Amino acid sequence: MTEREAYILLNMMEGIGPVRVRSLIESLGSVTDILTADFDALRRGKAVGPELARSIITQRERLDPEAEIRTAEANGARVITPLDETYPEPLRTIYDPPLALYVWGTLDSRDKHGIALIGSRRTTHYGRQMADRLAYQLARTGFTVVSGLARGIDTAAHEGALKGGGRTLSVLGGALDKLYPAENKVLAERIAEQGAVLSEFPFGREPDRTTFPMRNRIVSGLSMGVVVVEAGFKSGALHTTDAALEQGRTVFAVPGRVDSPSARGAHQLIKNGAKLVEDVDDILQEFEFLVPPEKRKAQPHLEARPEVQLSEEEQSIVKALWQGEQDVDTLARATELNSARVSSLLIGLEMKRVIRMLPGRLVELSEGWRDRV
Repeated sequence: MTEREAYILLNMMEGIGPVRVRSLIESLGSVTDILTADFDALRRGKAVGPELARSIITQRERLDPEAEIRTAEANGARVITPLDETYPEPLRTIYDPPLALYVWGTLDSRDKHGIALIGSRRTTHYGRQMADRLAYQLARTGFTVVSGLARGIDTAAHEGALKGGGRTLSVLGGALDKLYPAENKVLAERIAEQGAVLSEFPFGREPDRTTFPMRNRIVSGLSMGVVVVEAGFKSGALHTTDAALEQGRTVFAVPGRVDSPSARGAHQLIKNGAKLVEDVDDILQEFEFLVPPEKRKAQPHLEARPEVQLSEEEQSIVKALWQGEQDVDTLARATELNSARVSSLLIGLEMKRVIRMLPGRLVELSEGWRDRV
């Protein structure tokens, strides 16, 4: 058995992970020696008790890495290990790098400039809009956007990066054939065309409470910085920031409404020293040595939703709202349109997420639309 196959086989085993494998390599000599060592030799590894030693011997007899490689190929993917050149360099430096990665799509040397955008599954329109906007701008600047394909902020981040024409990586909390959530299958296909969908879990492994924390260390490990867009106190996104800090990555947080439960986690991060993010410049300044000056200057005016097209009448409403929130009658006078026409246009602008309707028939621009037209 080759070293590469040995890594894949050990990754398929239950009860043994990167840290124990490293310990066994130190005591036995190589990764292939783990698969030939007897019971007493295995017991000499740190944190390898008699039960685990017996489990390793049993599992190595029944698991087939060649069959796993064929399964990956049949599913349009491939398996890479730390022995492969395409294995992401940033992951080699973390405490517990994956023994194997299942890759659907392509990895690129540019991915070393990765920024993770993460947050809650249950989120607000503001949170989704900010994730979309930041991801779009980061992608346009040349950064790879990393996230976890979950509902909410993750989904918005991947979609924003795709619209920006940049690369994006999605790290799953289960096997490639157990994609979760199922409704993001089409999104995963688009990501695989413009980046990669990744998992360290063998085929057949269902996502559960134990797999997502394991996934989170890879999200942060692939990234130079982690941006929390919206997260409550108990959000799994905060587990990712813990991993990021252990790995020496920079942590950023986007503030939200002070009375919003979904913003409390991000606000706590800011109180604890995370870098506050109001726009993409706050991220770019941290990594300015990677960004050409001409691209840095261009970023504040990049659109988060470039597909939105506004008519002349709609543009006149947006310009009028640059002054701040206004009621329908005031907008009618400012745009020289009648109130009925303004009301009709506002319905369309709200559907396009350009404006927000407030109590008392007041209207304001959505985040990011000032000075846009």
